[in-house]
Amino acid sequence: MPGPVLPDPAILEGFAFAAAPLDRADPLRGDAEALRGLWPGARLLVLDGEGRAAVAADGALLDLRGDDVGGGPGTAVFLGRSRDGGQAWFAVESATLPALDAAQWIDLRRAAAEWPAEIAGAYAYARGMLWWQARNRFCGVCGGAVAFARGGFTGHCAQCGNDHYPRVDPAVIVAVSDGERLLLGRQPGWPPRRWSVVAGFVEPGETLEQTVAREVHEETAVRVRACRYLGAQPWPFPGALMLGFEALAEPDEPQVDGELEQARWFSRAEIGAALLRDDADAGADSILLAPPISIARSLIAHWHAHGGMLTRA
Repeated sequence: MPGPVLPDPAILEGFAFAAAPLDRADPLRGDAEALRGLWPGARLLVLDGEGRAAVAADGALLDLRGDDVGGGPGTAVFLGRSRDGGQAWFAVESATLPALDAAQWIDLRRAAAEWPAEIAGAYAYARGMLWWQARNRFCGVCGGAVAFARGGFTGHCAQCGNDHYPRVDPAVIVAVSDGERLLLGRQPGWPPRRWSVVAGFVEPGETLEQTVAREVHEETAVRVRACRYLGAQPWPFPGALMLGFEALAEPDEPQVDGELEQARWFSRAEIGAALLRDDADAGADSILLAPPISIARSLIAHWHAHGGMLTRA
């Protein structure tokens, strides 16, 4: 049957991994017999231990079905069904399959720039589930072996009886402005001249707004006055959920804390020029922004286009 009606899209758009191509079909997860029946015609999304997707020898999307590999779902993760209520989709770790003849492997960052948004979103979902399973094979309470059930969404420890569930790591990512300029930072190890917005993980006992203020101040010594949520992006490297905000801050002089190697304010003209420029054409004195597949780039573009909805009182 058709899936639920999705809400209107958030303010931000244009970044990868946020499409929702599947009805996750939660009621089917606990029906092992139904999943076995869906397996022969199911679409399989195959990833290796590094989170790379299997593609055909010519680089095209791999069209692999359950009846191509035989057997049943086994340890595969049931991702859901197509939104028309038809084909089932499963995520499969390549090590559990026979060798894939002539298969190649593609990083999901590159895939997101080349594939349809719905397919990239499905692979991000698959990557998150397989990564969680790979790091939870033993119980964090007693150390016993964990067996996965409910289509791969529950890990049960037979030794102590505890159940374990998929983990997502929430992080804020923030376009910080003083009303006229945009605050960007550089991390060690980034390509030369690459700059992006401030980001950091949510800590226990924090609201998202508190995380925004803390992370910006910790990394740049800039004081946030107000912030507003704009949109979110699943980020499968390996399993984060990036929560995008815009923030209004004091015009403090940025000071880095060691996590960033540099932070500074940029004018609207500088940001506009960088948004128009192709990275390959960037000169030695020009800046490079976060890639187009990222919510960071959308936050920067939104600030440049709208100046932010927050205004200084």
